[in-house]
Amino acid sequence: MMNRSTMKLIKLAFLLSLFISFTNCKEDKKEETEAMPTEAGISTFYLVRHAEKDRSDDQNPDPELTQKGYGRAMHWAEILRDIPLDAIYSTDYNRTSMTASPTSVKQDIDVQYYDPQNVDIEQFKTDNLNKNVLVVGHSNTTPNFANQLLGEDLYYQLDDSDNGSLFIVQIVNGVATSQQIHFDCNCPERD
Repeated sequence: MMNRSTMKLIKLAFLLSLFISFTNCKEDKKEETEAMPTEAGISTFYLVRHAEKDRSDDQNPDPELTQKGYGRAMHWAEILRDIPLDAIYSTDYNRTSMTASPTSVKQDIDVQYYDPQNVDIEQFKTDNLNKNVLVVGHSNTTPNFANQLLGEDLYYQLDDSDNGSLFIVQIVNGVATSQQIHFDCNCPERD
């Protein structure tokens, strides 16, 4: 028969071997975790063209929105109200910043201005990794921006009367998908 001291030593040796095994497994898992890519996650980009602009002065390169345009800007804020946005980008024009403004106010996010001709798309994706982002642009820049996010030419310049298209580009673990949805707006015209 074994005495108590021998039993204690056997238990201690068993516990020590379990501890060493567990520690080694933990270290192996840590190495596996460190090897996993850090860019895992979901980034979602909502891209819209500015709302209806005032065309009463064809010499004005930076017009504001019409009453219908204000209504559409408010409509976009309502459509996006349940999406917790992390960032809002707009070109530096009255019509685009005025389109972004109601969403900016509703979600308490400052609008950041960008130049669509000078966007480093890879840096933009990195800066907005795992975020929900609204981007407001123009009939040509909005589909082009979506194409750049996708890495392919899928969308073309919007018709001049199209102020209701929403492009949604989602990047999941580096793989981009998209859809284009059109929203009608029964926004009032100016009296």
